[in-house]
Amino acid sequence: MPALKKEYDYIIVGAGSAGCVLANRLTETPEVSVLLIEAGRRDRSLFIHMPATFAWPLKTETYNWSYHTEPEPHVNDRRMYQPRGKVWGGSSSVNGMVYIRGHAEDYDRWAAETGDPTWTYAHCLPYFKKAEDFPEIGPNPYHGIGGPLKVTRGAFWTPLFDAFIEAGVQAGYRRTDDLNGESQEGFGPMDRTVGKGRRSSTAVGYLRPALKRPNLTFIDRTLVDRIVMENGRAVGVAFKGADGPCHPRASREVILSGGAFNSPHLLMLSGIGDPGQLTPLGIDVVAPLKGVGANLQDHPEVYVQYKCKTKQTLFGVLKPWNQAAIGLEWLIRGTGLGATNHFEAGGFIRSEPGVKHPNLQYHFLPVAAAYDGSGMQNMHGYQAHVGPMRPESRGWVKLTSADPTDKVRIRFNYLSTERDRREMRDAITLTREIMTQPAFAPFNDGELAPGPDVKTNAEIDAWVRDLVESAYHPSCTCAMGPQSDPMAVTDSTGKVHGVEGLRVVDASIMPSVVSGNLNAPTIMLAEKLADAIRGARPLPPEQVSVAQAKGWETHQR
Repeated sequence: MPALKKEYDYIIVGAGSAGCVLANRLTETPEVSVLLIEAGRRDRSLFIHMPATFAWPLKTETYNWSYHTEPEPHVNDRRMYQPRGKVWGGSSSVNGMVYIRGHAEDYDRWAAETGDPTWTYAHCLPYFKKAEDFPEIGPNPYHGIGGPLKVTRGAFWTPLFDAFIEAGVQAGYRRTDDLNGESQEGFGPMDRTVGKGRRSSTAVGYLRPALKRPNLTFIDRTLVDRIVMENGRAVGVAFKGADGPCHPRASREVILSGGAFNSPHLLMLSGIGDPGQLTPLGIDVVAPLKGVGANLQDHPEVYVQYKCKTKQTLFGVLKPWNQAAIGLEWLIRGTGLGATNHFEAGGFIRSEPGVKHPNLQYHFLPVAAAYDGSGMQNMHGYQAHVGPMRPESRGWVKLTSADPTDKVRIRFNYLSTERDRREMRDAITLTREIMTQPAFAPFNDGELAPGPDVKTNAEIDAWVRDLVESAYHPSCTCAMGPQSDPMAVTDSTGKVHGVEGLRVVDASIMPSVVSGNLNAPTIMLAEKLADAIRGARPLPPEQVSVAQAKGWETHQR
């Protein structure tokens, strides 16, 4: 551990998707001192940096918090797995590297929910572009170049990717050249956080350059026990160092960037939360905020799988003798099948008339297996991951005890509303229609899952309860909102209500989950709030065209 000073301008807890961004941007000012604290270890593993092996770190606790939910009452009391990055870069170092921003309407909704017009898409777009280095597409009104985050597209190494997009078009949906551009709705190539064949995490793009600056102090493998409070102000943090307790102070702010589970965990341990939960555990209440740990949201998804007539899938590629050759090519050249996350095509559609913008998302994968690589069908196959983007179900994060080493209790309440169940049911019906279009005729050798015997709504619902999974997008547990909202935890700049000198900046402050993967929005959010923290002039809003389906009020497609 490096020598610690008694005081810093800012203390950031969590070197993940948001924390690395903040550490980089705040230390751009040489006079500002920052202490960054991370519970995990350095991202040394080749399995982290090789895109094709992203599932490996998800299977162990080496780089992963490995959370599990409480029994989920609406999915047969299953305990759902929730991996979270416990490593430099946080979940940006263990995720599937899908770069999706969500829909413009999501951010306009945030502006309404927070009462802050600077959260509209026009205000967020410049920060997406600032973070991005996407020379393959940009610069253009929607994309930037020169940012810390490398973004690329795949080479479509198997014709199955083209077949999936063409099948969507044949089913009556639009083709889109850019799922992050003018039209999210439709089928097209999916962007990814990969550069020169390697994962582009926030540890790579933001943290490592910042570590060269003398005004950043970084310590890892350190679990923060609590926020130190004095007279209603956060003045530092407490943790156990090699030589005993440490209490570094922050003269300006303590900033939590632990994510949707760990940020509310630390708030509650520090007396900020629902008194009804804290008092029975012997925790003195500093700020009675009932919204801490509430409003938990996620994207549930299922895998609709088909057997493939040809061998143009990952099934044969994953044989040990092939993996060795793939790994060697990647090590030497940074190319080949090791250099892609294999989520190279995707899509967004609306499940029914009256839905203004897409509420179902597709990730196409040329193998029949679970997200973490487990449960692989013993044959050549392919699958569409599909699920609702804006579910109504709400869950919670609660303390197990006042011991910081005890993991929080988590429940999402997946599929707790009839609308959520109907959207998932519709998702499977619509996916079956897409996957049986003529474009798949050279490949389709029959449905594997749900399987031809699963036909009625009741049978589909039962199959979903057995097999629905998380898309690993937990969010919204420290939601932004006006102080008049009794469930709001922070204001629209992440400042915790009722506490001075304390801010939360990560996916937990999203007021509602966006329509897509969360890594790109989290990085954008951190870029935007970094300017707010340091008092910089915000980037000017950029008005761009956003496509909307004609006749959405009365037509599903």
